[in-house]
Amino acid sequence: MTATLNKVRCAVVGLGRIGSLLENDRLREKPATHAGAIMANEDCELVGGCDIDENRRAAFRERWDCGATYPGVEELIADTRPDVLCVATHPDSHYRMVRAAGIGGVRVAVCEKPLANRLGPAKRIARLHRSGRITVVTNHERRYSSDYLAVRDCIRRETYGRLLSLRGTLCFGQRRHDQVLLHDGTHMVDIINFLVGGHAHLIRRFGRMRSRTSSAYLFGRVKRIPVVIEVGSERDHLVFELELSFERGRVRVGNGVLSFEASGESPFYEGYRSLQHDQAPAIEKTGYFSNMISDAVRCVRDPGHEPISSAIDGLAVMRFIGAVRARR
Repeated sequence: MTATLNKVRCAVVGLGRIGSLLENDRLREKPATHAGAIMANEDCELVGGCDIDENRRAAFRERWDCGATYPGVEELIADTRPDVLCVATHPDSHYRMVRAAGIGGVRVAVCEKPLANRLGPAKRIARLHRSGRITVVTNHERRYSSDYLAVRDCIRRETYGRLLSLRGTLCFGQRRHDQVLLHDGTHMVDIINFLVGGHAHLIRRFGRMRSRTSSAYLFGRVKRIPVVIEVGSERDHLVFELELSFERGRVRVGNGVLSFEASGESPFYEGYRSLQHDQAPAIEKTGYFSNMISDAVRCVRDPGHEPISSAIDGLAVMRFIGAVRARR
């Protein structure tokens, strides 16, 4: 008879939206938070939560029937002894939280994006990961999402020939372009890196990153593939979308978007070929949060496993953002 593995003990620091509260969003795919993903995973046990806000601690206790909540991370770690600490605090505190986890004997830290608010702390988190004292998973959740994995498979199989270019569009309300890039664009830069299998390098920037009007454009490359990212404001809607252009087709993927098109004989012009609808993979649930926490569990049980989304990947994104910030 095979012995039953012990549950992986998990705790959450930062009990706000992504830590716990977004589980109440009726429209989002579930699980949609760190606490929700832990509770949905049969290999995990939710042992505690931490937040400086007592109202959030109270809501966490009621929502998850978890009485062990604390205002300080050190006390949380000392009392609950988690194997995994999910860090869902503001980016300027990420290094302190990950460091506290390492000192407290936590084996895996799942760090929300962006890895840090600046390049310096991001480097220090990556250094902790490389040291082997603690494994750091960066929650760039699209790496774990079935729709993006299907697109990656399309690239690798060369279903439509070679990938020739990528264009990203990112609009999140009325915020400044630099704020959108740091807090939401980090996902876009990372998923481009993941899909292509390299690290994006900035070549040129057009537009002011501290502006709240119109758009700024970032021009770069991943390996030898050109990339353009539009970061926009003044929209009353959200847009997160990638368009991938191939020799014989096109793919669009993003929030609520998954579209495949193949080149065929044009129905509009004699002697030409046009893009036409092709069957996209049928995906009911992306599994983005579920697959991420499963990766963290594997890191606990297999110390030699490198996360699908590690601190090294998070640092690569921060280097790109740092280059954007440095351009005048």
